[in-house]
Amino acid sequence: MKRYTKMIGITGSHYTIEFEKIKHHSNKIREVREDTVAKAFVQGKAEVLVIFEETGKQLLLDNFSDRDQIKKYLGKKFL
Repeated sequence: MKRYTKMIGITGSHYTIEFEKIKHHSNKIREVREDTVAKAFVQGKAEVLVIFEETGKQLLLDNFSDRDQIKKYLGKKFL
């Protein structure tokens, strides 16, 4: 299962994914589009870690999470 990260800050939000590299290289973090994340999430192939930059609070959402939380933090595309 893929894990995407949604960073929510004062100026807005964005989605990222971390790719694991071979042992002597660092991991790569890439920004991805919301449509890509929503498609994988609806199919049940992904989970989203929501991180609030100001407070440091983290929330892990998957396809079986509460529908109200999914709608509040991710949007209608993810239902």
